[in-house]
Amino acid sequence: MSSDHAVIDGRTVTASAVVAAPPAEVFALIANPHRHHEFDGSGTVQAAVSGPERLGMGDRFGMKMKIKLPYRITNRVVEFEQDRLIGWCHPARAIWRYELEPVEGGTRITETFDFRNSPVAKGIELAGMHRGNAKSIRDTLRRLQQIFGTV
Repeated sequence: MSSDHAVIDGRTVTASAVVAAPPAEVFALIANPHRHHEFDGSGTVQAAVSGPERLGMGDRFGMKMKIKLPYRITNRVVEFEQDRLIGWCHPARAIWRYELEPVEGGTRITETFDFRNSPVAKGIELAGMHRGNAKSIRDTLRRLQQIFGTV
């Protein structure tokens, strides 16, 4: 699976890409909510409004967002393994997950939108948001390849 192809499997959307940087360097960017706007491929992330410079398990961070109209959202880190895995969820309990795997010459980044446990999962499906998230994931991975280079 590459950044050109996102897989929708039930209530998860996943794609991967390889970048020319070690996992620790990639993790440092992804784990800093104040830099999320730099690699967000959806165009919805505007800026961090609260949160630490480096996220850890249980941390909360607020973001300025915009989908037609501006809004703010608070996320909480619910999955964490230093330099390997970070995932956060918002009030609808959908998880945005980044898994990092060292590969020759760099890191394979797998991004997943996981809405299996969301109480609004049916609404996400009916609105087709998961298909839009597939495009956003591909675009995010391409931006990360631009930032770190490709192998």
